[in-house]
Amino acid sequence: MKNISATLPYLFKVFLSEKTKLKTEKIILSLALVSFFIHLGVIYLIKFGFLVHPINSELLSNPISAVYTPFSFILIYEVYLLIYYLPKSFTTYITKQYEIITLIIIRKLFKDLSALELSAEWFEIKGDLQFTYDILASIVLFFLIFLFQKQGRQKTIKLIEENNVIQRFVRRKKIIAVILVPLFFTMALYTLIDWSAGLSISSNTIPSFESINNLFFDQFFTVLILVDVVLLLISFFYTDQFHKIIRNSGFVISTILIRMSFSVTGFISTILIVVAVLFGLAIIAIHNKYEKNPLPNTIN
Repeated sequence: MKNISATLPYLFKVFLSEKTKLKTEKIILSLALVSFFIHLGVIYLIKFGFLVHPINSELLSNPISAVYTPFSFILIYEVYLLIYYLPKSFTTYITKQYEIITLIIIRKLFKDLSALELSAEWFEIKGDLQFTYDILASIVLFFLIFLFQKQGRQKTIKLIEENNVIQRFVRRKKIIAVILVPLFFTMALYTLIDWSAGLSISSNTIPSFESINNLFFDQFFTVLILVDVVLLLISFFYTDQFHKIIRNSGFVISTILIRMSFSVTGFISTILIVVAVLFGLAIIAIHNKYEKNPLPNTIN
């Protein structure tokens, strides 16, 4: 136990300090910029015949689709921020989940923009119809996240004697965060290697776009479900207030709905994502009502 007490602050400083956050931001944004120009260069080399690429890929057919690559690095940084904010604010941690799934939709829009078929049969073309669903969903999600953040910023009255309890809970969240950093890095590296090994240039095949778009993040949200459940169980040691238990349980359900969206495609996937964020917003709004108007402990 003493070894853990001594090691935790060091690991937390290495992985999740403000200094590490700034360094990570600079590295990932630099990689995003470089990857954009590389992707763009490859597209134009293929377009002008300087590079022969036997694989027919939607991501190599239009310069607009080059935005997809830097957005992937931005999503990686958002994953890091999610872990960074976990010990600091539970609502910010949940907000980051919603921001990540929204950015996944935005990233997909750039690919879809390059393949739009502008015609009178807009609502009869599957790709154009999905683009419509996604662009409307991104606007709705953007607004819902704004409302969620607004609810999360509302101040709640805390008793002074609760401070020690809160600190113990924060400490356990720090332990989880320190574990998640190398775990997600290993997952991302394994996913990249596994996906690259699955490419078959000789047979002119490449994994479907849906599998590329869901790459890493389906497993990522599976792990988040487990993390949310662990946080829910740990919270039972520090509070028996019904509205807080329901809030934490509701966030688990919201994460599960997001994970389910990776198992389906099309309109159903988009609806599941919107419902997940809407459910989370309803949960935190009702929770804040409880905080402002606490019910009496006894029933007459």
